[in-house]
Amino acid sequence: NVEGIHDATLFGQTLHVLADESLLPERLLEHAVPDATLRADASSREITPTLEDVFVTLSRAAERRTSGALDAKIEPQSEAAKPLPEPKPDQQPTPKPIQPRPAVRSTSGFRAIVLKEFSHIWREPATLFFMFVVPVLQTIIFGIAIDTQIENIPTVIYDLDGRQRSRELIDAFRNTRTFSIRDRVYDEETFRRALTSGRAKVGIRIPPNYSELLLSGQQAQVQVLIDGSDSQVAVSALNSTNLLGVNQSFQISRKIAESLNRVPARDQFGHVSLPIEMRPRLLYNPDLESSHFFVPGLVGIILQLVTLFLTSFAIVRERENGTMEQLFVTPVGRSGLLLGKLFPYAVIGVIETLLVLTVMVFGFGVHIQGNLALLMILSLLFTVCSLGLGLLVSTVAVTQLQAMQFAFLIMLPSILLSGFVFPREEMPLPIYWITFGIPVTHYVEVLRGL
Repeated sequence: NVEGIHDATLFGQTLHVLADESLLPERLLEHAVPDATLRADASSREITPTLEDVFVTLSRAAERRTSGALDAKIEPQSEAAKPLPEPKPDQQPTPKPIQPRPAVRSTSGFRAIVLKEFSHIWREPATLFFMFVVPVLQTIIFGIAIDTQIENIPTVIYDLDGRQRSRELIDAFRNTRTFSIRDRVYDEETFRRALTSGRAKVGIRIPPNYSELLLSGQQAQVQVLIDGSDSQVAVSALNSTNLLGVNQSFQISRKIAESLNRVPARDQFGHVSLPIEMRPRLLYNPDLESSHFFVPGLVGIILQLVTLFLTSFAIVRERENGTMEQLFVTPVGRSGLLLGKLFPYAVIGVIETLLVLTVMVFGFGVHIQGNLALLMILSLLFTVCSLGLGLLVSTVAVTQLQAMQFAFLIMLPSILLSGFVFPREEMPLPIYWITFGIPVTHYVEVLRGL
């Protein structure tokens, strides 16, 4: 043990010594090698400081300055802050009673939370827009567009009589607000084709001996074919047809009684026989089941709802979680990134289409009469349109809440203006033309047609 030497390490024939600077090398050599004969062959060399030594020295100096500053800030302890004397071994300290936490009322802080929420809403322009502007616009537009009264049903006339009495009956149909005569045909094939193609919802066939039967006091039967695929339109056309037949019969009976001074004919039960008997026949849906009309449209609404929400949420979630920037720096092209994000949801849309069509056929008994392959191709095209709408929402919305708001802003017109619930033909002309820009409008027509 030599004063001034802190550490010594022997490597082979070399002795490394860590000593104070005040200790001279000659003196260090005398202490390290006591034998003078061996000391004559030995030599000493001072190692220059390295960068590690400089770092260690500066770190220790910084520690000393920090500890000195802390010691200077420490004030003398007061009497209250001095540590308590340790209790004697035979004396146990008396524990202090735990003070109970004061009870908090369930309504405490209510005013502060309310003010905070109102300030948060006021700072969100998008929230204010959806709260005050969107409801007013939707109320005005939908209030003008939606009309539950069925009018102007497309009607085709097949008049085999062509005389004055038949023309009076045609004028009676034309003067009602329910029927809108779109065409007059002159052969059976054209008459049937107008109904099967959907160009007309009602077909009226007047028999060739219509005028003769009325003039002879006999009953003339007029056949009315009604497309029953739309139960709302069919019921309205059926009621209007029966009412019109009764009114025309009363007018003709009064004219006959006044001109010929003849009592109207009666049947075997004593009832007055009406000159005109309307013979309505419901096509495609004779039982007027509403599922044949609403379920095909519901398939389109559900398909758009699923694909729209899934696509918009998927992209906005990437942006909200901060992973979208990570995708941008990866070696992926723009087209690859876009198609890669949309393709899984396109597959989900096709699977969703098969599921809801299966439920429609086997659950509600609405069978597909057209080409199934054509229906699947058109369904895939509609799925692509719905994915595009979801992509549009994701470019506008920043958060998933905003994406949901914009998605509902698209879905509400799709439900009310697409013809799913209310007939588009009853809407004002400007709104009727706007409905052609809604993708689900065309898909609902495809589903109901096939």
